[in-house]
Amino acid sequence: MNNLENKNTDTEGINGSQLKDSGFSNLKYLFVGILFGIIFVKAEIISWFRIQEMFQLQSFFMYGVIGSAVVVGIISVQLIKKLNIKTIQGEKIEIQPKTFSKGQIYGGLLFGFGWALTGACPGPLFAQIGTGVTVIVITLISAIAGTWVYGLIKDKLPH
Repeated sequence: MNNLENKNTDTEGINGSQLKDSGFSNLKYLFVGILFGIIFVKAEIISWFRIQEMFQLQSFFMYGVIGSAVVVGIISVQLIKKLNIKTIQGEKIEIQPKTFSKGQIYGGLLFGFGWALTGACPGPLFAQIGTGVTVIVITLISAIAGTWVYGLIKDKLPH
């Protein structure tokens, strides 16, 4: 029986890889993360000042970055679907249809308010801390606490 037959969809999800990597092979993710962190710092994407400019409608810079990412994402998803692209290990990529929930509006507003108040979204938190903006540790701890609380109450929330 190979690794693909030992499938556990409860913990891996629909697109979870069924192939298990050794601990050292996961170092590639650390290196890619460091590379992205350097790019985010050099491009000023993690700059509190740039984020505040965006929310005060004083600069197009961050809207351009986010808009570019959305366009690249749309094109990438369409190419994956059209060309039936598979993972490096040859596994099929399944993109599940999304259903709308009004909770997405509330969550988006809460996320946006938190982003505007702290000048940080979850992606670049570690890069901001790495540049010496240690006050962001409070934002990181708050994000972890919020995720934990959501995990506790998610079944009680309206769907």
